[in-house]
Amino acid sequence: MSARPRLARHWRRISGVGAVELVPQTRLSGPMPWVIAIMVALTVIAAAAGLALRNAVQETEAELEGGITVQIVEASPTVRAQQARAAAEVLHAMPEVAGLRVVPQEELAALIGPWLGTLDTDVETAVPVPALIDVRIKGAVTPERLVAMQRKLRGVAPSARVDAQSTWLKPVFDAIASLQWLAVALVALLTVALSAAVLLAARTALGANRDTIEIVHLLGGTDRQIARVFQRSIAVDATGGGAIGLGLAALVVKFLGRRFAGLGAGLVDSGALGLTDWLLLALVPVLAVVLAMVTVWFTVMHTLRKML
Repeated sequence: MSARPRLARHWRRISGVGAVELVPQTRLSGPMPWVIAIMVALTVIAAAAGLALRNAVQETEAELEGGITVQIVEASPTVRAQQARAAAEVLHAMPEVAGLRVVPQEELAALIGPWLGTLDTDVETAVPVPALIDVRIKGAVTPERLVAMQRKLRGVAPSARVDAQSTWLKPVFDAIASLQWLAVALVALLTVALSAAVLLAARTALGANRDTIEIVHLLGGTDRQIARVFQRSIAVDATGGGAIGLGLAALVVKFLGRRFAGLGAGLVDSGALGLTDWLLLALVPVLAVVLAMVTVWFTVMHTLRKML
């Protein structure tokens, strides 16, 4: 009869009833919650970077949609001004043109000033700056429409060059696309790393409690009951670690956002995260909890089948 109390104590350990658990630990004091917190924080930061890059590209492409730049590349300021006025009149008469604006020379000088310095006002020694006309057309900008517009301007402005504004930033968009794929790869790698860490922790806990698990099997305990014990344990650890990781990542993202906003660059400013983006980032710790629980379930069930 003395064996029955011992078996009852073992059953309380495996079922989680009473003060003793199968996986004894003080919550948020062991390594597992902090490992999950680090993984979640890195995942949120990588995902936030990918979302910010996506926002920057989408808003920039929306601003450049239908945008065409006409340059009057002429050394003589007088001829350049005459051709710019004639080109503006021809463009204004085109039905496909929704609007246009001749960029003042003072504005051009201010734009290139940081690179070339203050431009000389002397006509003979001044650096020739092309005249620019910002044009908005109806519909998409296609190579055929650019060629047709170039042909119409050739008679009144031989020095005119017609370019789509989006082509200027195409190398930048290609680089941003590569960075977006890098962010996706980082999120995938961190997901695999989190699964591996949970799997290793589950196997370690199973090995440390092997004797107790065998006794519970003798008492009639099922593999599913044992797996639920481990799931409850990892759920608590993953919830606490995920919350800490999300908080740390939010601080980092906010800090970096303010630093980049101080640059005053339009492409950077358009990459700000919106409410929907933050809601998506808030799902990362939730998915981490689900992933940890699923990983523990299959790990425990597979290991227990091999133990029998």
